[in-house]
Amino acid sequence: MRITPNNAGLGARVEGIDLSRALSPEDFRTVLRALGQYGVLCFPGQDLDAPALSGFGSRFGELEVNVANLFHAEGHPEVMHLSNMKDAAGKPLGLSDAGQGWHTDMSYSKEIALANVLHAKRVPRRDGKPIGCTQFRNMHAAYDDLPAEVKQRIEGRTAIHDFAKFWDMMRIRPGSIRGPLTPEQRAKKPPVSQPMVRQHPITGRKVLYCNSGYAMFVEGMDRAESDALLDYLFRHQAQEKFFYEHEWNEGDVLMWDNIGTLHNAVADYGPDEPRFILRVQVMANLDYAALAA
Repeated sequence: MRITPNNAGLGARVEGIDLSRALSPEDFRTVLRALGQYGVLCFPGQDLDAPALSGFGSRFGELEVNVANLFHAEGHPEVMHLSNMKDAAGKPLGLSDAGQGWHTDMSYSKEIALANVLHAKRVPRRDGKPIGCTQFRNMHAAYDDLPAEVKQRIEGRTAIHDFAKFWDMMRIRPGSIRGPLTPEQRAKKPPVSQPMVRQHPITGRKVLYCNSGYAMFVEGMDRAESDALLDYLFRHQAQEKFFYEHEWNEGDVLMWDNIGTLHNAVADYGPDEPRFILRVQVMANLDYAALAA
């Protein structure tokens, strides 16, 4: 296995490994450590079906079955289809992830996620160049770069995160096929309290765990003070020095850290520019410090 870090300080390319085969203990430990160190891992040239992607992802933790999952691989509800494509009858083949805005998956849940794993089958291109990139921000670096007084101010603080905030924002986007959450779906994902600063389970370092996609307000603050603090943190995260953009190619498996990064799927492709991606979400339910040791 060869790991080549990106110049951006976030992300690395991992070659010389076939993810359709079970990881050896040594390779598992190497990938886990790299995930903590680099935040985003690209495994190019892979060819996985839904069971193989599920098998790889489940090596790192339990796989989530999304509460609002409308499209998934047959027999594998944990493998979601992300796509703008339709079948011959005009039925959508997947749920679009584009244009979501900056967020961290599962911060709206009491049980948070360790990682996303996406596998590109179709990548939209324009003039030969991939479009529909996925962007990332480094929350290890964002925390480290906060002024000391802000670190002190948010230490021990919690913020309320709400799945409905994100879902309702996506529903109003042009072309969205998302309906309102049912009462049953809403009951499964009530607002939750999350620490604004977390100790990362792989690196042991502190990360800024607060995102504009789901965070509503800081608990214990009046609303004006909370809004001002969140606005400051969201603008702080948006600095170019924390940024990395991945350009997709068919066969890419992209695995990213959902605790130490934020992400955003760019909506710069149209309905006639096909995109199809398989996705699993790995929950953070293992002792990663021990596994990475």
